[in-house]
Amino acid sequence: MMSIVQDALLGVDLVCLMRDASEPTGNGDRFVLELIQQSKKPAILILNKTDKLKDKTGLLTLIDWYSHEYDWREVVPISALRGKMIDTLLDQMVKHLPEGEPLFGEDELTDQSQRTLAAEIVREKILQMMAEEIPYVTAVVTEKWEEEREDFTRIYCAILVERASQKKIVIGKGAARLKEIGTAARLEIENMIGHRCRLELFVKVEAEWRNKQHLLDEMGIGG
Repeated sequence: MMSIVQDALLGVDLVCLMRDASEPTGNGDRFVLELIQQSKKPAILILNKTDKLKDKTGLLTLIDWYSHEYDWREVVPISALRGKMIDTLLDQMVKHLPEGEPLFGEDELTDQSQRTLAAEIVREKILQMMAEEIPYVTAVVTEKWEEEREDFTRIYCAILVERASQKKIVIGKGAARLKEIGTAARLEIENMIGHRCRLELFVKVEAEWRNKQHLLDEMGIGG
């Protein structure tokens, strides 16, 4: 997956680096910073979770450290939770993007297929419901999409985890957690496709799925 990230950096007009301003700088932060330094792309530094800061001293120290590491176009402290400075961030992103002809029509909301969006909706619900337990080790693939009638679609999504212990957490006692995820996702998918659907979820252990090209291709993030 890191090779995909590195390739993507070469093709963008603007990079946005977001990090948790309430946490100390770690090796992961330095690694991502090095990727941006190597790309030499215009970049905006976004410092999130400012609502968790007890005083501004730590924020100022963080800004000073990052400012010496890269020539940022802007540094924008935000609180995504409380919606603070979000409009400012969007304005700055637009400001530093080059002008060009529209790539899509005004009525086109996305270039992703409904299969891909359905998988993303399922993963979103997983992260919302269990972010503290399984933050980033899950992926979702839509394996079958059967349009049985004009007003009814049957969808099968596989939730990928890396270990058997994670599978048990996602399923939950008596499959209660999996049912909760499925119900929430189904309602949003039905709103997206405009009719009823049956959403079938099952959990698969796929060790090191992030290093398997065919799975990344199915998720729409392959190189």
